[in-house]
Amino acid sequence: MKKVNWFVVLAGGAVGLAAVLLTFFGNPANMGFCIACFLRDIVGACGMHGAAVVQYVRPEIVGLVLGAFIMSVATKEFRAKAGSSPAVRFVLGALVMIGALVFLGCPLRMVLRLAGGDLNALTATVGFAVGIFIGTRFLNMGFSLKRAYDAPKAEGAVLPAVMAGLFLLFLIAPALFKMSEKGPGSMQAPVLLAFGIALVVGALAQKGRLCMAGGIRDSIMFQDFKLLYGFVAIFAVALIGNLALGSFKLGFESQPVAHSAHLWNFLGMVVVGWGSVLLGGCPLRQLILAGSGNGDSAVTVFGMMTGAAIAHNFGLAGAADSVNEAGEYIVGGIKQNGQVAVFIALALLLVISLVHLPKKNK
Repeated sequence: MKKVNWFVVLAGGAVGLAAVLLTFFGNPANMGFCIACFLRDIVGACGMHGAAVVQYVRPEIVGLVLGAFIMSVATKEFRAKAGSSPAVRFVLGALVMIGALVFLGCPLRMVLRLAGGDLNALTATVGFAVGIFIGTRFLNMGFSLKRAYDAPKAEGAVLPAVMAGLFLLFLIAPALFKMSEKGPGSMQAPVLLAFGIALVVGALAQKGRLCMAGGIRDSIMFQDFKLLYGFVAIFAVALIGNLALGSFKLGFESQPVAHSAHLWNFLGMVVVGWGSVLLGGCPLRQLILAGSGNGDSAVTVFGMMTGAAIAHNFGLAGAADSVNEAGEYIVGGIKQNGQVAVFIALALLLVISLVHLPKKNK
C-alpha cells in the first residue's frame, strides 16, 4: 500500500470512530454522521421546511467544512475554482439529496447502518453500486460538465464563511432557530464535542481524499481500489465500536430511523450513486471540496439543501418504521409522490447524462 492509501484508511477509521462516539454521546443510532440527514436538519432549523422532528443546526456539518478549509489552507491546497456548469450541479445536488432522503441516509450513513446491523441498507448498497456503474458508463462515453476556472479566493471561501456565520449565530442566539423537541432532530451530541470531532474528521477527509462514490467508481473504471480502503475502514471501525457498546442489532425490522421498503431503498440510492458520479463525488466529498475552495461544490451543497427542503415540503422523503403509543409496529416507506419523484429524478439524470456527452462531428 502506498503512503496515500494509509491516509485514506486513517480518514475512514476516524469517520467510523467519530460516528460511534457521536452516537454514544447523543446522536441518533446509526447516525453518528449523515451528510444528507444533517443538512436536512440545518435546513429545517432555518425554517426552510416544517418537519418538526428534523430541525437542528448540526455542528458536524460546520466542523467538516471548516476542518477541510483549515487543512487545505495549512497544506497550501486551497484553490478557488468555479464555473463548471454550476446550474446543472445545483440540480444534481437536489436530486442526490432527494434520493438519499428516500432511503433515509447518504452513502456514509448507508455504511454506518450496515455496521449497526441494519440489513435494509444492503439493497441500498446494491442500488448505490448500480447507480455508480451507470454513471461510469457515461463517463467512459465522454460525459463532462466542463472544466472549472480559477476564481477569486473569496469565491472559494463562500461555504466556509456561510457555515462559520451560521454556527456563530447559533451559539450566540439559538432562539432564532427552530429546534426539534422530539424525533431524530432532538437527539444531539454536545455541541462543542460534535464540532471538535467533525473538525478533525474534515481535516483528515480533505487530506485523504475520502469519497464513498469515488472508491467504487475508481475500482470499476481503473481497477484502482485505494479509496475503497477508506470505505472498509469506516465499516470495520464502526462495526467494532457497535459490538463493543452493545448497539449492534442485526435484522430488517425496528432499525433506528429506517424503513424496509427495499425497492425504494434500492432506487433511491441508484439516484445517489449516479448523481454522485456525474458530480465527481459523494455528498461528503462535496462538503470537503467546498471547504477546500471549490465554488462548484458549494453550489452543489446549496442544491442539496434545497433538495432537502423540497423533499420534506412535498412529502417525498421516506417515513421510518416506528412503534406507536399502543405498542403497535407501524411500517414506514415511501408515499406515492415520493415514488414519482424517484422516477423523475432518474429521468432527469438520464437527460443530463445524454446532453453532456460530446457532440459527434457531422
